[in-house]
Formats: sequence, C-alpha cells, structure tokens
Amino acid sequence: MTLYLDTSLVVAALTREAKTVPIVEWMACQGPGELAVSDWVMTEFSAALSTKLRTGQITTSERATALAAFARLLAESLELLPISGFHFRLGAQLADQDALALRGGDALHLALCAGHGATLCTLDVRLAAAAPPVGVRTVTF
Repeated sequence: MTLYLDTSLVVAALTREAKTVPIVEWMACQGPGELAVSDWVMTEFSAALSTKLRTGQITTSERATALAAFARLLAESLELLPISGFHFRLGAQLADQDALALRGGDALHLALCAGHGATLCTLDVRLAAAAPPVGVRTVTF
C-alpha cells in the first residue's frame, strides 16, 4: 500500500508543530517503500518553510535543518510518485467540482492519489473530507 504524505504532514513531521511527535512515530512504524510524496510536495514544502521563516515561526537554521531532513527522507525512505499532465488534468476536473471546495494544490494532491491508487495522509481536514467522494482513502491526524 502506498501512503502519500501531503505537504501539511511533511511540514509537521519536520518542524515543531502540535502533531509532530505522533506523526514521526507513525512514520517510523511504516514499512519500507510505503511512504511517498511527489515533486509537488517538494515545491509546497519549500514554500511552507519560507512562509514560516518570514513569519518568525522558524529560524534560518531551523529551515536549513528541515530542508536537509527532507532531502535525507527523499533519498532514504520516501518513494517519489511521478506526476504528469494526466494528474494536472484530473486535478482540474476535481477543482471544477464546486461541492469539493478544493484549492488547486489540494486538487493536485487528490489527483495524484487517485491516479496512483495511494492513500492520502494529511492534517488538512477539508482535503480529507474531499477525498472519499472521489474514491481516495485517507489517514488523518
């Protein structure tokens, strides 16, 4: 089973947040090759750290530590799911569904999960609520 970690979960795992400890413990219990991210998570992760830095939530040193930890995770533990035009088009179709109330990035996360048959792992309550109607399993924290 592929467990797709969205950006909210990766940020919480690699910076000090309320759910950091349970997320890190949960990640440590997963089997080899089960945890996955996408290039989109890499983009959003860097943007989230930049926002945390600008707003004084983390220091430059903490940002560098988090970026290095993410690079290690990518090299040692995380599968990188391929993203293609298909996923962007599916994301657009999901974003077109008003009832789902998805932002663009969240629609892309769901499209990746749907396209790869992955389970979405997230802290985002709104994103988790949009997953079942489109056939995506979720793990929330």
